[in-house]
Amino acid sequence: MSKFIDRDRELALLNKRYGSGKAELVFIYGRRRVGKTRLVKEFLKGKRGVYLLAKQTSVKENLTSFSRRISEALGDELLKLSPLQSWDALFHYMSRDDRIVFVIDEFPYLVELDPSLPSVLQYHWDEHMSSSKVFLILTGSTVSLMEELMGPKSPLYGRRTGQIKVNPLDYFQARLFFSKYGTEDAVRAYSILGGTPAYLNLFRDSISLRENLINNLRADSLLYSDAMFLLREEVREPHNYMAVLEAVASGYNRFGQIADVTGLGRSSLGKYLSVLQELGFLERLTPIGSRKRGIYRIRDPYLRFWFRFIYPNQDLVEYGEVDRLVDLILKELDTYVGEVFEDVVAQLLRRMNYLGELPFRFSSLGKWWHGDKEFDLVALGKGKALIVEVKWSELKARDVERVLGRLRERVKGTPFQDRELHFLVVGRKAPPPAISFEEWDLRLSFRGVS
Repeated sequence: MSKFIDRDRELALLNKRYGSGKAELVFIYGRRRVGKTRLVKEFLKGKRGVYLLAKQTSVKENLTSFSRRISEALGDELLKLSPLQSWDALFHYMSRDDRIVFVIDEFPYLVELDPSLPSVLQYHWDEHMSSSKVFLILTGSTVSLMEELMGPKSPLYGRRTGQIKVNPLDYFQARLFFSKYGTEDAVRAYSILGGTPAYLNLFRDSISLRENLINNLRADSLLYSDAMFLLREEVREPHNYMAVLEAVASGYNRFGQIADVTGLGRSSLGKYLSVLQELGFLERLTPIGSRKRGIYRIRDPYLRFWFRFIYPNQDLVEYGEVDRLVDLILKELDTYVGEVFEDVVAQLLRRMNYLGELPFRFSSLGKWWHGDKEFDLVALGKGKALIVEVKWSELKARDVERVLGRLRERVKGTPFQDRELHFLVVGRKAPPPAISFEEWDLRLSFRGVS
């Protein structure tokens, strides 16, 4: 069975609502394979409840399947003999005086089959479900559709009692999938797979990264095909969206650069960028403290990896030359990992901030650049600034001193120069006063900080 890691916060939120004893209508949503189904199944353990998986078949077949599952879970023999014939009957059945959890997984599939379903649920919720003890969970993987169902134009607007967006795991949570790997290979694996549990479960830490890549980049593998599937599920015409993502993954991250590389007009490009941001595929970064000079970046490490290495080389996979593709990847992997490592260090700094392990508590953290000056990370507190340089390498004492000297010189003439300044170097391995990421990796990943 695949590993179930973390999600303590989400389980705590669900259990708190379960303990209310009142009617609950909870939306759980997030990208496919991020762990929504596993979360609700863990929540159901030890509770009287029914898990119902919606299918892209027909309304009748779904109602028949739901009737069978409810009958099995609750021991209702009558329901087995006389299946539910309508959504009205289903929601009327759920309006009970005893506490039962009903989970409808992939609820948007049912809405696509019957667009009137949200209105039907709204009627039953208003008329009798809201005064019952039902605990109804609706999940969905199409983020845009789930947000639309919760939005002001939906009949269900204002009816939900809770919502949970399930996000990918961060590095320190994902690290638990690779306890046998050293820090270097663990960071590399995270840079390839990101924090999606379904992808993390594909790699085995008993074999090398190279072997894992060869095993998982074949034409029939999930890791090879899923990026395209995710995009096609969210947008109708993915071609131009994929062109934008490939351009950004290749380093063309400013609006004008993306327009030049893709050949898209500025008005249409603006639309594509906006949609990709709303879907969570892209993010727009601006220098900390400013909203100007924004650059675009693919948010998820897996998608960033896929568009950087796989999409331009699909022919190698289709022709069965996976070994050649893996050689190309490994040749450039550490350059790519260095970019992702900045994000991992940002996660580290947020945890250190929570633990009080930094010179001051910061309220904001981000990159900064202007002209020929750039800082990997800057943390800002009241009247204070921490300037950080990140190195995906093993540093000697002289390397650390050289980098610190350069940071002290470079901060002159920046918006931070009048603050109380602190400087920090984070290396994969590094002596004091720098931070050695490897030491913190072992401390945070395997000693329970979440």
